[in-house]
Amino acid sequence: MGPLGLSRAGLWLSRAMSRCVLEPRPAGKRWLVAGLGNPGLPGTRHSVGMAVLGQLARRLGVAESWARDRRCAADLALASLGDAQLVLLRPRRLMNLNGYSVAQAAELFGLTAEEVYLVHDELDKPLGKVALKLGGSARGHNGVRSCMSCLNSSAMPRLRVGIGRPTQPDAVRAYVLGRFSPAELELLPPVLERAADLLLDHIRQRSRGTPSSP
Repeated sequence: MGPLGLSRAGLWLSRAMSRCVLEPRPAGKRWLVAGLGNPGLPGTRHSVGMAVLGQLARRLGVAESWARDRRCAADLALASLGDAQLVLLRPRRLMNLNGYSVAQAAELFGLTAEEVYLVHDELDKPLGKVALKLGGSARGHNGVRSCMSCLNSSAMPRLRVGIGRPTQPDAVRAYVLGRFSPAELELLPPVLERAADLLLDHIRQRSRGTPSSP
């Protein structure tokens, strides 16, 4: 495809995403699911939230539907989960600024902080452990802190994906920005599956209006 064709394709995707935003809200619930991380650094521990979003997109059949939305500086994909609509988001800003993308998308889609899920890495859990946390502090995570600041709330449910903590405290930065080891990569696929299962089950329960627990 030539440059003109690519330009037209990009324009079509932009218009399609704009229509999705501007159309009346569907009858079912709508949720925003944001995978926190650093754009351009896939495969790193700090961007495991984005890896979970990739797994979610494959599970929901929208892996080829990602489109860049300049209004919130993020890649978006829309998916259905029963009667609910999911807005999957991968920020195109650095981790410390992820909150700007998340807050702008929440505003575009008319969502409250309680309707925004954050998926992110967790140093204090070993690789293989995933857990859902309902609100609370950022626990030192800069991406979560950015989201709390930009949304002016701490009410967002958070799916925490364990990456383990290095033995040397001064090695944390290099560790989270480093890539998973070959041994860790073997463990990662079932972790992503469990993370997707936990998140989708929780969203289904909340969409039906039934009580849910972390």
